[in-house]
Amino acid sequence: MTPRYTVPAQRYRCEIEVKRSRFIATVAATPTIEQSRDFIRTMQQEFPDANHNCWACVVGAPGATADTAMSDDGEPHGAAGKPMLTALQHSGLGDITVVVTRYFGGIHLGKGGMARAYTDAVLAALSGVTTKEKIDYCAVEIGCDYALLEPLQRLFDAYEVVVDDQQFADQVTLFLRLPEEHLTRFTTHITDLSHGRITIAIPA
Repeated sequence: MTPRYTVPAQRYRCEIEVKRSRFIATVAATPTIEQSRDFIRTMQQEFPDANHNCWACVVGAPGATADTAMSDDGEPHGAAGKPMLTALQHSGLGDITVVVTRYFGGIHLGKGGMARAYTDAVLAALSGVTTKEKIDYCAVEIGCDYALLEPLQRLFDAYEVVVDDQQFADQVTLFLRLPEEHLTRFTTHITDLSHGRITIAIPA
């Protein structure tokens, strides 16, 4: 599993015109195949009168091939879905679906011209969409004496630790989240720091 990668931060839409045909590209973050399908259906319902609603998706990390899909939606085979998917796979973004809605303008573009138009529509959307980093977090429950709390807290920034909750009784119990990639080093560090006096539990 890739611990972190870049994904769309929000839905984004733009439009280009090629020889009177309108190409409306809409991009969304879709962490699962089901969410991708829901987004595609939403676009089809929003533009029911369009000539085509072609789409492509990459679910997972950038460059992933296991969960990819595409559709020409009635355009000549390979003229829309494939170039759209290629653009996504070279974008550096994961968990992404793009739908390009076409309203035919009366001038035929030819298969090569269509492929370029669909690619350009996707690239225009990719250039405008805002992004964020997706991080796979894991939960950790820590128990420690009060004397160890401050030394422990000083490590949090270095390991990107998020404190979800804390309880104070005979000892301090901290409910934390941190990136999976840091887990082994973090637990080793705090065990060494406390000489084994910190309890560590990783909820199932």
